[in-house]
This record gives sequence, structure tokens and C-alpha cells, in this order.
Amino acid sequence: MFDAMENNYWDSAEEKACRAYELYEDGEMEDALQQLEEAIEINPENDAWFFNAGLTLDAMFRFKSAIAAYDEALRLNPDDPEILNSLAVDYTRIGQYDLAIATFEQIETLAPDFEPCYCNRIITYTEMDKHDEAEHMFYLAQQLNPDCPVCFYNIGNSLFSQQNYKRAIWCWLRTAELEPTHPQINYRIAQAYWANGNKDQSREYFLKALRKSPGDIDMIFDFGIFLLECGDIESGKEKFNRVLEFDPDYGRAYFYLGEIALRGNDLQEAEKQYMLATEHDIELGGPRYRLGQIALESGDEEVASELISGELMLDLDDSNILLSIGSMLIEMKDYDQATDCFLRIVDRDKKCGEGFYHLGICLAMQGDHAGALRFFEHAIEVGYLDGGLLAETAFLQLKCGQLSLAVRTIGKAEALCENDRQIRLLKWRIRFACVLRKVKIRFWGRGRNIAKLLVARCKGKILRMVNREK
Repeated sequence: MFDAMENNYWDSAEEKACRAYELYEDGEMEDALQQLEEAIEINPENDAWFFNAGLTLDAMFRFKSAIAAYDEALRLNPDDPEILNSLAVDYTRIGQYDLAIATFEQIETLAPDFEPCYCNRIITYTEMDKHDEAEHMFYLAQQLNPDCPVCFYNIGNSLFSQQNYKRAIWCWLRTAELEPTHPQINYRIAQAYWANGNKDQSREYFLKALRKSPGDIDMIFDFGIFLLECGDIESGKEKFNRVLEFDPDYGRAYFYLGEIALRGNDLQEAEKQYMLATEHDIELGGPRYRLGQIALESGDEEVASELISGELMLDLDDSNILLSIGSMLIEMKDYDQATDCFLRIVDRDKKCGEGFYHLGICLAMQGDHAGALRFFEHAIEVGYLDGGLLAETAFLQLKCGQLSLAVRTIGKAEALCENDRQIRLLKWRIRFACVLRKVKIRFWGRGRNIAKLLVARCKGKILRMVNREK
């Protein structure tokens, strides 16, 4: 009798595990997880059920909980490469790259022919920006399985992040050939063609992707931005409205509807959409900045300043928005906040010449010409070659008495902007300063009078040349 009861007890656990698999296949993750937990409670010595619980938690994006489940599975079966591989993938997902690499290397020691440990390591190295190592893993995986679609997909991600779009496209087309049902592949190909400037091919693959996943709102949203970039405003607007039909809280869609209204000079509609964007996504960067622009243009600096301050409290990572905000703050003579804004840019990108240039403007507006000149010159050093920057640098070099540098800098500015009248006038002003420096002015006797005469002649000659330029 007791044997029969025990058998029924274990059978119940097996039934729950089987039911969990059916629910998992149907996409009922919460219910599947509950069935697995009940099965594990009955028999906590089955590593496969812990492993399946980890897979279910992964499908629910609960990666830390999945890691705990895989650890329990490994306690019962410490050398299983499948469990170790899933654990390493989750370490990558939560940014524990050292643990991920160590786990992949453990698999390589236990089962050197287990191809996924090389294939998935491509992702880890890509996220670590170690692209040479990622490529090395790709070739090791190819030796074991030359037709693995995931390998081509993963190395495509590495190439895309290096802006090697043509090779990324080739790899992703290979993935699509090997596994046409691979999720997101047409979407990724569309993004790569877009980044490479192939708009016709990008549109084609966006449409392919949307036919397979018509309810993917992130994809619809990206396609809307793509259409705006192509100048198809009405189609882009339709895509953002469709996103909102699926998800009325999708703040970025309201923001771009505001951008469309702003482009059409419908400030009232733009303001409405930006307000909706902030209501539905309080962490979204952009709407307050645009509302601040509208307030500033209407002359309400107090409201503009409040909105811009609110925008800067967010973790903004768009340098273009930060540059524009900083320029607005300069216009409002709020040089401290403007400086903080530009410092955020150069902290993220030490080679952002435009950020250093604007830091120089902040100092120049406050009368610190020497400090401004240092920032201008550094902007040029990191490769920001702009005619206006070169001219302003030459002007500050002139003011600081660095005439030889000013001559060279204004020459570069003129070469970059051949027909700029202001640059030509500044060039003659610098030349005049050089001539004056060469004249030895004596403060006694006849020498002084001769010096005055030379200065007068040179000045008159230069003024005549300047007048001809006007």
C-alpha cells in the first residue's frame, strides 16, 4: 500500500513537469513555472526540472532567478555543458562578463566539441568590445559547425557594432538563408541596410519583418523613424499612431508625433504631443527640451529654464540634444548650466570637438579669452575642423597676442571657407596687427615721427584693401 502511495506521489511530480512543458510551449510562462516549482517541491533531486525552470525564467526575462535555478541544476549535475552554457549566457545578459567567460572556458575543458560554448561566447566578447576575440570564437565554432545560423547572427552583431555594415549584412543574409524563421533577422538586415545608406533594401526588409511580426511595436516605431528620414512624413505619422493603438503608453511615439507637428510649424499640436510624451514616460529625454525651445521662442525664459533644468536631471546620452540644450542655456546667459551640459558630452566622448568648442564659447562669453582659446585649440586637435571655429580661434589668438598662430589659423579657415567675407576681413585685421608689430615706434625725436608716418601709410594701405573686399 505504501509503495503504491509513493509511486502516485512521484507520478504526480512527473505529471506536473509534463504539464509545465505544455504550458511553456503555449507561452503560459507563469503557469509553467508554477507547475515546475510544485514538481521540484515533490522531488528536489531532478536536475532537469531546475534546468527547465531556468529556461522558463529566461523567457520571462528574470535572468538572476534563472541563474539561481541553473546553479541548483549544476549542484545535481555539475558537468552538464547545456546547463553551463545557459548559465554563461545569463551571466552575459546581466553584465557579469568575467563569470561568463570563465563558465564558457569550463565547458571548453569538459566538452571541447560543444559548439554553443564558442558560438555564444561571440556575444560576450562583442559586449565587452573585444571584437578580435569574438571573431576568433566565430572561426572556432565554424570548424565544428560551418552552417550554424546563430554564429553568423552573433558575428553580424559584432560587425554592426564596429560599423562594418556590409560584412554584417552578408552574415545576416547567411543567417536568413540557413534559418528563414530566425527571429528578428529581417529586422536586423533592415537596420544594417539603413545604417549603410541603402534605403530601398532597408524598406524591403522592414516590410518583410513586419509581415512576419505585425504586432512588434519596437519594429513599427523604428520603421516610422526610417520613413521620417526618407521624407515620407505621413507614412511615418501613421506608424507612430499604430504604435499607440498597440500601446497607448509608448511615450516615444508621442514625442515623434510632436516632432512631425513641430516640423509643420503647428506649435499647439507639437506642445500637446510633447506633454503627452512626458505624462506617459517621465524618464524620456527630449520632450522637455522641445517644450523649453517653444517657451524660449515665445519669450518665456523662466518656463524655458525650468523645463531645461528638468531635462538635464535625466540621464541623457544624446550628444546632439545636449549640444542644443547647452546652446539654449548660452542664449539665456546661464553659463554654469551650459558648462555642465557640455562637460557631460566630453566626459562621454573625449574626442567630441564640438563639445570642447562650446565649452570655449561659455568661457569667451564670460570674458576668459585665454581659457576659451585652450578649449578651441583642443577642439581642433581632436579633429573638429569648422570654418567658424578656426576663425574664432584666430580672433582669440589675435587678442592674446599670438600673431604667428593667428596667421596660420586664419589661413586654414580661409581654405575651408573660400568666399567668407568675415573671414577675409579678419585676415586683413591680423595682417595689419603683424605690420604694426614690425614697426619700431620710438618715443623720441625724429625716429618717432618716421615711425608714425610708416604706421599711417601701412594702415591706409590695409584699409583700402579692406574696403575693396566689402
